[in-house]
Amino acid sequence: MIFHTIKRRLDSELAQFIKVLDRQYSLKKISQLLFKSINDFALRDGKRIRPILFVVGYLGFAKKAARGLYKSALSIELLHDFMLIHDDIIDKSKTRRGKPSMHVMLNKYLSEYKNIKFDGQDLGIALGDVIYAMAINAFLSINENKDRKEKALKRFIDTAVYTGCGEFIELINGLKNIKDVSKENIYRIYDYKTANYTFSTPLAMGTILAGTPKIETDKLFEFGTYVGRAFQIKDDILGMFADEKKIGKSTMSDLQEAKRTILIWYAYNHSNKKGKLIIERIFLKRKVNRSDLKIMRDIIIKSGSLDYAKRQVQSLLKKSQKLLASSSIKVKCKKALADYCAKVLQI
Repeated sequence: MIFHTIKRRLDSELAQFIKVLDRQYSLKKISQLLFKSINDFALRDGKRIRPILFVVGYLGFAKKAARGLYKSALSIELLHDFMLIHDDIIDKSKTRRGKPSMHVMLNKYLSEYKNIKFDGQDLGIALGDVIYAMAINAFLSINENKDRKEKALKRFIDTAVYTGCGEFIELINGLKNIKDVSKENIYRIYDYKTANYTFSTPLAMGTILAGTPKIETDKLFEFGTYVGRAFQIKDDILGMFADEKKIGKSTMSDLQEAKRTILIWYAYNHSNKKGKLIIERIFLKRKVNRSDLKIMRDIIIKSGSLDYAKRQVQSLLKKSQKLLASSSIKVKCKKALADYCAKVLQI
């Protein structure tokens, strides 16, 4: 219930914040396309889990909500939007949250122009940079102790750095032969690219702003790491097996990008010689098709990889629950976190 209440407040704050920024920077006057694109993308229906965790981390230790708390929490949501836009360009993804990805929308706008020297990807990169600046603007909204604000902002900057590093090393990882990829290497990417900015840092930022002892911040950060790893494994499973309409993105994208996931790592290392050769062949293709997806699904199931991945999710969930149980966060916030994680990690 607490998550639902916070989300409603955040959705309202987000719509208002974009209007305020329009007035502050005259975004519509600069470019109607710029403002409309930001407004459309940012206000799409989403889980808002990152700013929710930011608020929960704060309220779990603070006596009351500081002025500007919810607006400040939007910083981590806008950082997410910035990363999604760039990530979709890198992955060449056509959809996001059930609608066209940003660069696809912008390419549609440009389609009536002939012989232009840029495309929607170029505009998307520039627009993403604007959203990143908006994220920092949002963070500064909270009326809190200056030293704590500085420490929390440092965490925000750190997570932007680490997430970018995660994206970079994931791409470089794609140059390796699948047989040379380790489980530890894959988890490092999961930690940098998903766990850090989706779970660990939002919670840590909230607790730091509330003046929480470092031991409690560190505990919730580690809790977020376990949850983030489990969340990414579940996302990998959905990315390979789910209904595209339900997840709002293509089930072909991970395979097309030849991403080295836990699913693929286990399947490769627990397949016979023929299975290994098939995985290598599919990964070398410039363009995969539905037949390749079906073949890969069969290999993942037959190798026991799907069952292994599900067991990993449950193991990580148990570790996170143990850490959460030892936290001194307020009982209602602890329960909300426990209930949410149990629900979101169901497969």
